[in-house]
Amino acid sequence: MKKILLLTAVSIFLASCSGVKKTQEAINTGNYLSVIQTSIKNLASNKTKKSNQPYISLLEDAFKKNTERELSNIAFLKKDGNAANYENIFNAYTRLKNIQEQIKPLLPLKIVDENRNADFTIVNYNDKILSSKKQLADYLYSNASNLLANAVSKDDYRRAYDDFNYLNELSPNYEDSRLKIEEAHNKGIDYVRVKLINSTDKIIPVRLEDDLLNFNTYGLNDLWTEYHAQPMSTVKYDYEMEVDFREINISPEQIREKELVKESQIKDGYKYVLDEDGEVVVDEDGNKVKTDKFKTVRCNFYQFTQSKSAQVTGVVSFIDLNTKQQVNTYPLTSQFIFEHNYANYRGDKRALTSDLISMLSLKSVEFPTNEQMVYDAGESLKANLKNIIIRHKF
Repeated sequence: MKKILLLTAVSIFLASCSGVKKTQEAINTGNYLSVIQTSIKNLASNKTKKSNQPYISLLEDAFKKNTERELSNIAFLKKDGNAANYENIFNAYTRLKNIQEQIKPLLPLKIVDENRNADFTIVNYNDKILSSKKQLADYLYSNASNLLANAVSKDDYRRAYDDFNYLNELSPNYEDSRLKIEEAHNKGIDYVRVKLINSTDKIIPVRLEDDLLNFNTYGLNDLWTEYHAQPMSTVKYDYEMEVDFREINISPEQIREKELVKESQIKDGYKYVLDEDGEVVVDEDGNKVKTDKFKTVRCNFYQFTQSKSAQVTGVVSFIDLNTKQQVNTYPLTSQFIFEHNYANYRGDKRALTSDLISMLSLKSVEFPTNEQMVYDAGESLKANLKNIIIRHKF
């Protein structure tokens, strides 16, 4: 037991030394944020623990070097005078404040070997954060507004939308940013009109057309694409999606018959057991010994299968209305099979198994109409169309 405890203690000590060594290496390579996070994590669990003492010195060193580097970088960015640097300046000040806020609850941190508290110079960065935040907001608004006003493509509007959204997260309700978010979004949308074409000699059920064109049921949530089954005169459409039915094949109504002959041995009363002399055997109580009597029964089982199938094939094409060019095509296909089983018999039903007997309660049914068959095929057709829409990117 003593050996186990000793080995456990040594393992913990070596693991602790390894962690400190890796943290020291991180300082040497300039990865100060990693050192700060590792040190804070260890000290937060127990800042007075002896094995955590090295993390106090490491945190002190990393905090000082990280602060110097961040402030030096901020000074350089300010001197550069490029408005695009405002975001980096704002983020740097925010990082400095966040690190201080994580360290504050741990203070004071005593370095026992040096008999002193670790030195952390806490600075109030609030004014600098607010100032750089305002500069960043002004820049974002100006830049996004300019992009919106001079946009020549959908991508320009979408970039403006992203910038205004970022601005709104940074400074909610900044001037008229919400209105411009809406404007950028509306102008960045690809509007697609949907057209159904029936190139077959069959009639497509109205219900199926309505279901295919009801895009609210597809569960699509694309920020930059809108499909209109009922085109609006006020909208300038960018693309057209044509759903062209090429073939609708419906098989004849069929009834297939299969005959099964079943035989089974069933109990048919009893008989007395006879000995070699033909006398009835009696048991020790004087009772005559009986045994089950069996007989073979036979039944002809007739299974009928009603079947009918429908197959719908077509093509989905996407057309760029600005260039009048077809940009992509996808095959569209669906099949529905109607099948119904029922049965009857001739002979002794007792020869049948339970699964066959259960079929005897079923009767023939009316075949679905051609229109219903096509509509039923449309269920998987709709799922296939949804997958095409999700897969296609403009």
